[in-house]
Amino acid sequence: MINKKVNTVQDALQGIENGMTIMLGGFGLCGIPENSIAELVKKENKDLTCISNNAGVDDFGLGLLLQKRQIKKMISSYVGENAEFERQMLSGELEVDLIPQGTLAERCRAAQAGIPAFFTPAGFGTEVAEGKETREFNGKMHVMEHAFKADFAIVKAWKGDTAGNLIFKGTARNFNPCMAGAAKITIAEVEELLPAGSLDPNEIHIPGILVNRIFQGVNYEKRIEQRTVRKIF
Repeated sequence: MINKKVNTVQDALQGIENGMTIMLGGFGLCGIPENSIAELVKKENKDLTCISNNAGVDDFGLGLLLQKRQIKKMISSYVGENAEFERQMLSGELEVDLIPQGTLAERCRAAQAGIPAFFTPAGFGTEVAEGKETREFNGKMHVMEHAFKADFAIVKAWKGDTAGNLIFKGTARNFNPCMAGAAKITIAEVEELLPAGSLDPNEIHIPGILVNRIFQGVNYEKRIEQRTVRKIF
């Protein structure tokens, strides 16, 4: 069995260069690859195109890369809670491709499955469909969307083994599973890394064949984007 384990985040991110396209799992601040993002900030890679549901917050997650002007283009479904993301987009400093959330997920999944393109009704008749092929199916118009082409996909899982098998916890099963295997190289950082064969096969969400490198992360903050509490009457 192939051992996908690397010892450090530095080893995991070997080969990431300026101008590359990178997928990053997570939704808001849930299930984001915190260690890898922090290392990308240190590496000071420039002109990156980042595919992610959103860009975290101003001082955490992908917001850290935006602060350092390391991202040239964001491909996302919404601006979210990041004021700096909004400012750079409105000022024209940052290229932004806003995509319906389901379409974003499906373009990742299509890349994972080796499907070059697909048709979806989402966005027909709006700016989303401008310049794209459209076709009618069963009396309804659809827009053709292409699968993403990314150099690296970086995902974060709860548990993994040295063969690259992954288990996600709770709502971290957002964009992480559909990004694994959707790029030329997939990197997984995990909270707990176990020997191959330690995971229950019935609980594995992503098989190791979709993962190229895996390492155990440390010091996860797991911040909450919007803390909401119930009033006690």
